[in-house]
Amino acid sequence: MVWTAPTALVFAGLGLLLCVMAVWARVSPPVARRGFLRIETDRGDRLYIGLISAAVVLALWIAVTDLSMWAALGVALLVVVVIGIWG
Repeated sequence: MVWTAPTALVFAGLGLLLCVMAVWARVSPPVARRGFLRIETDRGDRLYIGLISAAVVLALWIAVTDLSMWAALGVALLVVVVIGIWG
């Protein structure tokens, strides 16, 4: 993998996200609940499932269409938000 600026930003963003989630968990411990995923998850579980789902959306977008990756990014972020809120 070539370490370009966008690649470094993605990994730095993921690291920052993990740090924010750790601080949030310390301040307000997560509570498991059941959403449309039909399994009991806390916010960390939903974040993980959302990030994996976003990666799948992006990979499928590349495999299926030649449309703009900005649209794919929008769809992937929407998937993460929906899973995070209602998952």
